[in-house]
Amino acid sequence: MSQKFYKLAAFEYLADTVIIKGKLESEGIQVFLKDENTVNSDPLISNAIGGIKLLVLDEDKDKAIEIYNEIRSYAVDDNGKPLVCPNCKAEKLEGYYSGKGIFYKLFPFLKKENSVVLTAI
Repeated sequence: MSQKFYKLAAFEYLADTVIIKGKLESEGIQVFLKDENTVNSDPLISNAIGGIKLLVLDEDKDKAIEIYNEIRSYAVDDNGKPLVCPNCKAEKLEGYYSGKGIFYKLFPFLKKENSVVLTAI
């Protein structure tokens, strides 16, 4: 029997993926990661291949989207207001790391906290 998958999101680093994966699995949703081992073996190609894709079964799509949106709703500023994308005005944001240059790609843990950038999905 062939099963269809829905790509819920894609992430540059495994650490970001694991957080969402853990929450979905705790809610009874089976999660599959595509390109996880490729990115783990060579993190510099993550952007070139579209990152680590987080997939769920098509039948779990609606529940997974609801949980994922709930997680993303925690992107708020210091005053508790939703962060808004300056380009598209979206309020559901994802964190991604925007280190400039190869140094921060090789050593992302050396970046200051304010180097995390939010982007609309």
